[in-house]
Amino acid sequence: MEEMKDIILEYVIEEYLEDEDEVLTYDTPLISGGIVDSFSMVSLKRFLELKYAISIPDDKASPEAFDTVNSIVDLVNEFVGKK
Repeated sequence: MEEMKDIILEYVIEEYLEDEDEVLTYDTPLISGGIVDSFSMVSLKRFLELKYAISIPDDKASPEAFDTVNSIVDLVNEFVGKK
């Protein structure tokens, strides 16, 4: 699970972080903290679906589910292995 956290954290840093000096952790608020907006959340959802070969229903892709790396990992784990 740590590998998944690191992959997602690295993606968020590379794609959405504007201030290179800002430090993100697994619990940093991404949406409520203004790092990820609603448009970016859609691209993050697509990245997760492609990376982990899953389909995240729109009703599960809530701002709360995408607010931290830890909550994103919980969401992804809910669908990994399901077809």
